[in-house]
Amino acid sequence: MKMEGIKKVVILDSRENGSSSSSGGDGKPPNPLSTTSIKKSLVRHPSLVSCSLDLGDLINSRNGNLLKIIYSYCKNHDFLCQVNGNTFVLCVWILTRTYIGETRMSDASVEPILNPEDYKPEFVPFLRSGAWADMGVRGSMEDVFICADSFVDDYGGKNPIEGPGAFYAVFDGHGGKHAADFACYHLPRFIFEDDDFPMEIERVIAAAFSHTDSAFAEACTLDADLASGTTALAALVVGSSLVVANAGDCRAVLCRRGKAIEMSRDHKPICIRERKRIEASGGYVYDGYLNGLLNVARAIGDWHMEGLKHQDGGPLSCEPEFMTTKLTEEDEFLIIGCDGIWDVFMSQNAVDFARRKLQEHNDPVLCSKDLVNEALKRKSGDNLSAVVVCFQSEPPPNLVVPRRRVQRSISAEGLKELQSFLDGLET
Repeated sequence: MKMEGIKKVVILDSRENGSSSSSGGDGKPPNPLSTTSIKKSLVRHPSLVSCSLDLGDLINSRNGNLLKIIYSYCKNHDFLCQVNGNTFVLCVWILTRTYIGETRMSDASVEPILNPEDYKPEFVPFLRSGAWADMGVRGSMEDVFICADSFVDDYGGKNPIEGPGAFYAVFDGHGGKHAADFACYHLPRFIFEDDDFPMEIERVIAAAFSHTDSAFAEACTLDADLASGTTALAALVVGSSLVVANAGDCRAVLCRRGKAIEMSRDHKPICIRERKRIEASGGYVYDGYLNGLLNVARAIGDWHMEGLKHQDGGPLSCEPEFMTTKLTEEDEFLIIGCDGIWDVFMSQNAVDFARRKLQEHNDPVLCSKDLVNEALKRKSGDNLSAVVVCFQSEPPPNLVVPRRRVQRSISAEGLKELQSFLDGLET
């Protein structure tokens, strides 16, 4: 059963569903989710009586607490919802009570009143971004990046997005820039033109990586001069969700209240998991290189390299690895960089450096430039690209680190010697 829209909302009286009213004379403040408050909210928010989410299977299954089922589903699909914040919580309550009323399930043991303290409004990121690139000591520039704080404005899309929708990416080319340029143009279009975006976001992104790789293979058959490869890391912000897809050795690092959270894993041939996958696909690792040829285990392109790729697979994979998190008030910014950045920065070191710079000027463009220039000072031997995405309008706050209490201990033998010394003083 697909929910096309609720035409009639049934609000159960608090005595009928077994809950006690909190608006009596006991001195307690009224419950914002009481029957009276809900009725008032319906007047203020008439759009709440309609919902386009497909909740039919969830409702019919009746597995567990209906309120928790609906809330969990809606929360995980908040980027499809037309309401958010406190209004979103009210909407979940109304949906629950509607189905209870329509199915005549009003037993208090089935559905308790929603406690607003347990369901706080979700954090909505305030997106600001900047990027910087430098050829470095190399003879040519093979890096490309994307900064789109609104992918709807830049790429469109077939389905509406409620809340922030952003797309950021870094492509680190090798053997030429053609693959990086090709992926930079085609990958986002394959994503945003898919009918299932953003409902099936990981499947859509994985398919876009594969389609981009196949399309580049076809382009190379028409023009052999295009032969090259590129790593690819894409980060999407949809509502309050951050989704990172990585194939290669670019890296994304999230700053969460000063702490570095790695949102990607470097795909090097020497990594145990990558080595096992490579060997299972008929390849091998020699001196840290895939088949002795390539120092990355995943990439788009490189169809010209013998034994790395074929139509049925191969040891060089274009399949992205995903990491997803729900952004909160503690999330300050994201750094995306090519391997030239991470050759000279540890993840926490980069976060500490970027955090200090943002506290100075609060400018993500200057911050990305600062990262690149610092990498040059540290003698990075590669092209350099950095993208910095801020999730707050204010600069990162100063963190008060409690002073560690110095604790000194003494061994049992030392304690015995000290006691003997003190005893000697008394005699």
